[in-house]
Amino acid sequence: MKTKVFLVSLIMIFAINSGAFTISAQTISFAEKLQVLLEKNDIEGAIKLYDNIPENLAEDTDLKLLHASLLISVHRLNEAGAITKSLKESGNNSKDVLEMDATIAVASGNKGAINSAVNALISSDPYNAVANNILGNQQALKKKYKTALGYYKKALIRDKTNEEALFGCGQMNYYIGNLQDSKTYFELLLKLRPDESQAYLYLGKLEAENESYLEAIKYVKQAIKLNPNNSDYWIDLGQYQRSSGKFDEAEKSWSKAIELAPDYFLGYTYRAGLYDEQNRIEEALKDYHKIVETNPKYYFAFEEIGILEFHMENWAVAREYFMKANSINPSIAYQLMVLATFLKEKNTFEAKKYADIFIKEGNKKDMNFSKTQDYNLLRLYKDQGPVMLENTIAKELEKEQNKNKRGKLMYYFGLYYEIKNHPEIAAEYYNKITNMQSPMFYEYRLAEWGIK
Repeated sequence: MKTKVFLVSLIMIFAINSGAFTISAQTISFAEKLQVLLEKNDIEGAIKLYDNIPENLAEDTDLKLLHASLLISVHRLNEAGAITKSLKESGNNSKDVLEMDATIAVASGNKGAINSAVNALISSDPYNAVANNILGNQQALKKKYKTALGYYKKALIRDKTNEEALFGCGQMNYYIGNLQDSKTYFELLLKLRPDESQAYLYLGKLEAENESYLEAIKYVKQAIKLNPNNSDYWIDLGQYQRSSGKFDEAEKSWSKAIELAPDYFLGYTYRAGLYDEQNRIEEALKDYHKIVETNPKYYFAFEEIGILEFHMENWAVAREYFMKANSINPSIAYQLMVLATFLKEKNTFEAKKYADIFIKEGNKKDMNFSKTQDYNLLRLYKDQGPVMLENTIAKELEKEQNKNKRGKLMYYFGLYYEIKNHPEIAAEYYNKITNMQSPMFYEYRLAEWGIK
């Protein structure tokens, strides 16, 4: 969004041209040149023009604030701060000067300066829009959305058409689930600024929340029309197309997002998922590898590579990626998959060593670990039995009330029998898993493959 400062700057130019200042040929020339440069968005040129500002304009507060605004836009914050400091030292503590001070403080990221500037504004006017927007932004970053919404609403009390506050109210209402209120604020914003692409983007999100994907597509396409180089817009478009069954179009949208932001992992994530669903395994793997390259902490991608490589019986590669996933997000599931790859290779020695690591860790963290199913399964894979332990696990599985947990545990129990060359017992457990409705665990897919 264009800042209020920039809009004010255009008003200042109008004031100069309309005779609000003493007019001279030099003054008119300066004003005309400044106006042309601003219209071209030539910020550096406009700043340089101030080197030759006419003497009768040099001390004008509004032009000084415009100068500070231009300096902020190119991050020359010390110079901008020197301007507001000079104005305050001359006794000018007007709202506009204090607001510019606050803008400089926010741009610099100096918390002390921000607090000082905001307090100065709030003390003179509790409903000051600039100050309340800053406070709203601070709370939004902390994910305190209701508190942030309160500040944005306060900003609108003093300035009902404040674009930043309208956007903030729309966004915060979306985050807390007040979808109708969110829509109202974004529609108000678009009446003031029909070219605000973010408002269209959020209207698309709101339609998607109601599963109105065709309407969501219309809104996000309008956002893209206004801002075609934003990869996030293309990601959202792909999601809505995917949800409405337009798989080819979704693939193209995510490919466009990747083209625009090749170092951003999210486009690869959605496209990889689509390839995976379509059993385009090589293409999916290529994207999953790009995900871990661009976002090494995203353990789900390591997990997915492990699953696909396990399916293709590339045991060593699968093991590598399950180990990496486990190093980021320790999980009994990853540990058992690693053990399975060792046992698939008939490497019982390494399997025992690996299992011992997590048995010791579990006992160290929880004195009751030896009474858990996680412990039982680690012992089962380590020792390849005995029958008594197998019977204990089978009985405990029947008692497990959490459906997802029971499904996951059944898979590893079935996999154990698969490794032990008892396919009929493995199939029994795999079939129980695939008969479950709405599974929310990746082992469901492995069970399907196991049956085949």
